[in-house]
Amino acid sequence: MLTDLLDTYGDPLVLFLAGGLVGLLFGALAQHSRFCLRAATVELGGGVMGSRMAIWLLAFSAAVIGTQGAVLAGLLDASGARQIAGIGSLSGAIIGGGLFGVGMILARGCASRLLVLSATGNLRALVAGLVLTLAAQASLRGGLSPLREWLFGLWTIPGGYARDLLALTGIGHWGGFALGLAILAYAVVLTRKTALPLTEAAAAFGVGLAVALGWALTYAVAQSSFEVVAVSSVTFSGPSTDTLMGLVNERALPLDFNVGLIPGVFLGAGLMALARREVKIQRFGPDTPMERYLAGAILMGFGSMLAGGCAVGAGMSGGAVFSLTAWLALFSMWVGAVATNAVLTGTRPFLPVAS
Repeated sequence: MLTDLLDTYGDPLVLFLAGGLVGLLFGALAQHSRFCLRAATVELGGGVMGSRMAIWLLAFSAAVIGTQGAVLAGLLDASGARQIAGIGSLSGAIIGGGLFGVGMILARGCASRLLVLSATGNLRALVAGLVLTLAAQASLRGGLSPLREWLFGLWTIPGGYARDLLALTGIGHWGGFALGLAILAYAVVLTRKTALPLTEAAAAFGVGLAVALGWALTYAVAQSSFEVVAVSSVTFSGPSTDTLMGLVNERALPLDFNVGLIPGVFLGAGLMALARREVKIQRFGPDTPMERYLAGAILMGFGSMLAGGCAVGAGMSGGAVFSLTAWLALFSMWVGAVATNAVLTGTRPFLPVAS
């Protein structure tokens, strides 16, 4: 069936529709569940394991279980994905991840959360998202690229075995699958403890499954196509720049998975917000200074390009295939976010705030 679709409509359109489908699911489920890495880090930094942490753990465990389950079922081989096969940078993961963590606290959301919030009428998120995208493009090909390349080159590792945590630890795909189940078990306990509504918990789990679906769909197209198709999944900094630059520089937007993903997320989040009457125009104000959002957006744009992805692209998509640099970047995002939140709030990390 997939071969027939590719023959009839061509690879670009099929990939675009696949990206749109994954994005639609991700956006709708992320909006309903309030999925947000920043919120989880704020909870953790405050010494609380609450509902926002439960949501993030449900999503992350679902991404791991779904992705590793697809590998075990023969539906995915991620060894050729850039997170595993390409040259990696430990310095990029550490520094870029840390900068991204700082930025998402300042901008009150990571790249994915800003896009989802934009669809609900949040103009602060829209402006910050556009600045993030421009900073990411400048870091990839513009004036910030020399600095990014220098930092990236400080500590590199080859692709393949050196970036594959499952191979390095010897636990294999079954071990990765089991780890996902263990994280899910703790997430379920936390869900019950915090009385998280069932629909929000299910939506959070669905967010992670959307990541696994992205891996499986792009792999299926790559296996059936006569062209070289990159096996990838949900990420935001790179696709956002591709979409924006395509709209700015091209008369006709080149179609692929990434270009379908961004409008899909926006549409899914917007439809969910409309259905739940959560659309509301929100502007900058005294308690939400523009300069903080802009600084955070720039740090996230540069940090994501240096780290090899955003909180979802590196943290969940890369984490689900057990890329060493992705896990290191994710850890650095947590550290950067917790430390920044502690500085801004004047509190000590990991200690409950006195009432």
